[in-house]
Amino acid sequence: MYQELGDEGFVPITVALDQCADDPRPFIEGAKATHPSLIDTEHRLAELYHIVNVPTIIWIDEQGRICRPHDNQFGTDTFTQFHGKRSGPYLEMIRDWVRTGAGALSEAEVRAHQPAPTNDWQLARAERALAWHLQKQGRKDAAGRHFDRAAELAPLDWTIRRGAMPIRGQNPFGPEFFELAGEGMYEFTMDAVTPTRDAG
Repeated sequence: MYQELGDEGFVPITVALDQCADDPRPFIEGAKATHPSLIDTEHRLAELYHIVNVPTIIWIDEQGRICRPHDNQFGTDTFTQFHGKRSGPYLEMIRDWVRTGAGALSEAEVRAHQPAPTNDWQLARAERALAWHLQKQGRKDAAGRHFDRAAELAPLDWTIRRGAMPIRGQNPFGPEFFELAGEGMYEFTMDAVTPTRDAG
């Protein structure tokens, strides 16, 4: 998409929410990314934009205005069998937005689709930040208690729950992930958090 639309002003910026730069490095290098590829070990992006799932796509225009808030979409069909979404229609929406401005929402519409985090969700992010701080200090037991509390407060936030898996020595693509998915896959889109029991 960057090669196709870059000359028209489109710049994708990818941000990995990981515990250290080495975790996403093989994926970034394997993709031979030519666009800015950032790594957020502190989950600041998730806090600022209230991101609860990955991948999440946010459209931001040349003036820095959010034109389309957090939307759980995919740039490829690699995992379509699992999540059931095709990338083609969404990529066409991006093309239309870049070329004609179609698909951009008004400021009022954007605000309507950006629910403010609840008190519990904000507390969950604080618990996750404390857990990460303790983990980096080598206090794994204490960190684990705060990761657990964060998960209790925000059970639908995969940036917290799945994001804690590699930190705690669990495989985020392994049995623990599928157990989590079995609790109720969801899509955080502009419309709502929509629980569904079908994990693929």
